[in-house]
Amino acid sequence: MTVETAGAKPSPSRQNVGQMFDRIAHRYDLANRVLSMGTDIGWRKRMARDLPAREEMKLLDMATGTGDVLLAMHRMNTRVRSGVGMDVSANMLAIGRDKIEDRGLTAAFRMVRADATCIGAKDDAFDAVTISFGIRNVPDVPMALREMHRVLKPGGRLLILEFSLPGNALFRPVYLFYLRHILPRIGGILSGDQSAYRYLNQTIESFPYGDEFCALMRDAGYREVSAQPLSMGIATLYQGDK
Repeated sequence: MTVETAGAKPSPSRQNVGQMFDRIAHRYDLANRVLSMGTDIGWRKRMARDLPAREEMKLLDMATGTGDVLLAMHRMNTRVRSGVGMDVSANMLAIGRDKIEDRGLTAAFRMVRADATCIGAKDDAFDAVTISFGIRNVPDVPMALREMHRVLKPGGRLLILEFSLPGNALFRPVYLFYLRHILPRIGGILSGDQSAYRYLNQTIESFPYGDEFCALMRDAGYREVSAQPLSMGIATLYQGDK
């Protein structure tokens, strides 16, 4: 895989990300379904298949939002028996707690407000760490990758699902038009906050992906690092083991 970087677009500030997600929390799940046209469900299924082969896994889901990934990993992989969802948005976490309670899973799963650069957990605490569409929102990505490495058990696995840019010369301009002009308008209508979806397209275009992001994972100590483009490259699933 060749080195790919978005690079051409300036990267927006991540300083008020928590407040931004607090504002759109009430419509976040709906916006995800509509804007991804349901493909996010298939992406989570792929992530669940790539969890490590361990019994009674304890999972940490960073940037958990409303807990969809945490609950999907439990539903799609019976070996995920307990877990923690962490996020900086209090409103997102509140919705996630309601979901966990509705499913009768409060004994196994909990939601905690925390920053990916300072995870409040002991060393070697989790069998797997996941983060979906959240790593590009972190102010210090190398520090976050090191923190997630710290809390993984030896042999544990990090799975990162993140947006990327298609390599296909015909599809890429079509996708960029959607990303820059259509997605912010639809996202704004659904959430009532168009600026949040302007931020989305700006971070996607400015965030490193492919081999460039794999290099960041290796620098943070991960081994067997790989990147699997999904849906013609609009998302990528990264994997690295401790």
